[in-house]
Amino acid sequence: MRDLTTKDIDAELDKLAARYRGAGSLAIDVLNLLGKQADGLVDSLPRPVRDKLEDATEQALKQAMKAAHQSRRVVKCDQNGWLHTAIATTMGAAGGVGGLPSALAEIPLTTTILLRAIQDVAEDYGFDPASEAVQFDCVQVFAVAGPMADDDGADLGFLGARMALSSGGAQKLIAWVTPRLAAVMGQKLAAQAVPVLGAATGAATNYAFTRYYREIAHVHFGLRQLSIDAGVRHDDLLVAFRKKMTPELEAQ
Repeated sequence: MRDLTTKDIDAELDKLAARYRGAGSLAIDVLNLLGKQADGLVDSLPRPVRDKLEDATEQALKQAMKAAHQSRRVVKCDQNGWLHTAIATTMGAAGGVGGLPSALAEIPLTTTILLRAIQDVAEDYGFDPASEAVQFDCVQVFAVAGPMADDDGADLGFLGARMALSSGGAQKLIAWVTPRLAAVMGQKLAAQAVPVLGAATGAATNYAFTRYYREIAHVHFGLRQLSIDAGVRHDDLLVAFRKKMTPELEAQ
């Protein structure tokens, strides 16, 4: 445990808050490229695609939880994230070429790459990705609103939620995360389906998504590590962090 003063803790929280705010900047560039608002992207998908999006996302999460961890035996920790970003960008380009069918088929692969990138961030902070609790923490990162959401920092519940590790813990976690991740994947699908831009848009969205979830993972595990290093209850740090993200709370 490090000997951190109140000033040190406050400075670390400032850094994490700045990281959280900056996470979605790349996705904003993608939306500007498309000339669209994120709220309207999912509505532009065909009804049959929207109807099966949540089921596809749930299956993708289940596959990703297995595949991402197994891949660690073959490919070691990517501390700078360049490999995951490159793979995801390439897959996004491929998904964009074939329109909606190929983009929909790409979801499990992209989800696995994103989860593996999140696991590597956990390892950077000294957490063991082989631990069931840490694996659950990694999936929890997906519960944040997503890179294309208009998030003012108020939606931070994912940082504090703790899912039970027994009595169907994995299924409960997936059921909790799936609706939020499905909405995010719907935005991605719609962005990749834009005519003409095709592969370029797919590559850009996957690049933005990979960078985004890595940054959110840094916030998530940064708070966990700070709690341990400072000897401060995680819940207390979350309260302080939320105040950093919502200035009106800090003034109270």
